[in-house]
This record gives sequence, C-alpha cells and structure tokens, in this order.
Amino acid sequence: MSQVLHTPPASPAPADDDLAALAARHGLSVSGARPSLPEYVRQLWERRHFITAFATAKLTSQYSQAKLGQVWQVMTPLLNAAVYYFIFGVLLHTKKGVPDYIPFLVTGVFIWTFTQSSILAGTRAISGNLGLVRALHFPRAALPISFCLQQLQQLLFSMAALVVILLCFGVPLAFSWVLAFPALVLQFTFNAGVAMVMARMGAKTPDIAQLMPFVLRTWMYISGVMWNIDKLTGKGSGLPQWVAPVLKANPAAVYIDLMRYALIDSFHAHQLPPHVWALAIGWALLAGVGGFIYFWKAEETYGRG
Repeated sequence: MSQVLHTPPASPAPADDDLAALAARHGLSVSGARPSLPEYVRQLWERRHFITAFATAKLTSQYSQAKLGQVWQVMTPLLNAAVYYFIFGVLLHTKKGVPDYIPFLVTGVFIWTFTQSSILAGTRAISGNLGLVRALHFPRAALPISFCLQQLQQLLFSMAALVVILLCFGVPLAFSWVLAFPALVLQFTFNAGVAMVMARMGAKTPDIAQLMPFVLRTWMYISGVMWNIDKLTGKGSGLPQWVAPVLKANPAAVYIDLMRYALIDSFHAHQLPPHVWALAIGWALLAGVGGFIYFWKAEETYGRG
C-alpha cells in the first residue's frame, strides 16, 4: 500500500504592517533612518568633542610633511597677499586712493581665505571621507562643521600675523578691534551653512569639487578683496549706479568690510553698506539655518552607492 506524503501548506508571508508592529514592540528602528530635526541637533551637540578633536587633528596633520610645519598656516595667506599686492596694487594701481592699502589688502585676503577654504573643504566633506561615513554612525553634519572649525583655527593663527602687520604699518590698537569677534562668529555661521549645502551637493555629484575653484575665484574678484569697490564703481567707471550697492551687499564683501572697519582706523563707516550688521546677521541665518536643514534632509543618503 503506497503512502502519500502531504506537504504542509506554506504559511502566508507576514504583512508589512505586522513586521512594523513587531519591530516597534521590540524597540527596533530602520537602520540609518533620518532622525527628527531636534533629535539631530541633540546628537550633533553630543558629538561636539569629536568635532573639535577632528578639526584640530586635521589642522595638525595638514602641514605635517612640510619642513616648516605649522608656519605655513601663516605663510600661505601672506604669500597670496604679496602676489595680489604686486599684481593689483603695483601693476594695476588699485592701491591708488586707498589709505593703508597693505593692511586693507592683507585683511581682505585673510578673511576671504577663511570663506574660500571652508567652502572647498565642505564640498569634499562627505565624498572625501566615505570610509569614515560608512564605518561609523554619527550625524554627518559633524564633518562639514568640523572642516569649517579647522579653517577658523587656521584663521586665528593667521590673525596673529595680521595684528603684527597692522601695528607695523601704523594702524593703532583701538577698542573697535572687539568688533572682530562677532564678525567672525557671523562669518563662521555663514561659512558652515554654505559648506553643508556644498557637502550635500558634492556627495551626490563629486565633479562639483572640480568646478568650485573657478566659481570661488570669480566671487573673490567681485568682493573687493584687493580693490575698493567704491573707487572702481564710482563716477567715470561707466557702470550703472546699482552695481556698487549689489557688490557691497554680497556676503563675502560684507564680512571683509566689517573686519576692515573693526581693525583699520582709516576705513570709515560710510564705506560700509547700509544696515551692515543686519546684512551680516541675515546672511549668517539664511546660510546657517537653511544650509543645516538642507543637509539634514538628505542625512540617510550619505555614504550609500
């Protein structure tokens, strides 16, 4: 008598709703899911020591292979200023009619370098650190912020040389120098926000990193780093009257002019754009808050192929 083997009927696959309920009951969550914005800010604050340590380590290792080491933190912007002085100040005569042109130029170069380096580093913050992003779980905004903090630390080293230059060229120590601190805080906020925007764009399209030097170079030339905007856009320039206010209101020019106003006694208030502090705060909030939210919205995509 033959035996018939009966295969038990397959049990139905659990529904997605059942799996979600099971995961919730056992405290499980989606791996790599984007946290809420308040939770993301809290996680970022908890990693503040990592952010500062990472920035310091990057700064220390930046010139570790050079014989002069950390001296290049000061030498690099000084050499840039020397080149710009020769080309623009001597050959193109942009120093004509600008009091304290060397302090004017060096201040502009140092402050511009802070913004330029922060944005360039931010563009590669995710795409250049994929090993770290894929290996460890942490708020990815820590990377562009730490790179901006690294550039701020480098600027503070350079500011020591800037103070020496100002004093050597007869610029007196003044109470207005205190204004440099809030100006730097606002500029750092602006830089970090733009760096986060570029970090998200660079993570998706790495080729943007190749384009950014050209964009930043154009931005530098229209921001009055090595020339006085009022002098070159005034009467006889052939430019429409609206050009000068627009150029002076661009964020790079705002932070450069604020620092010049704080440090150089021959740079007067009438050379600043109207409502300059409101402009500086507005640019910082727009870039800082907007850039942070824009970066956070793509948090779960960073490091994925």
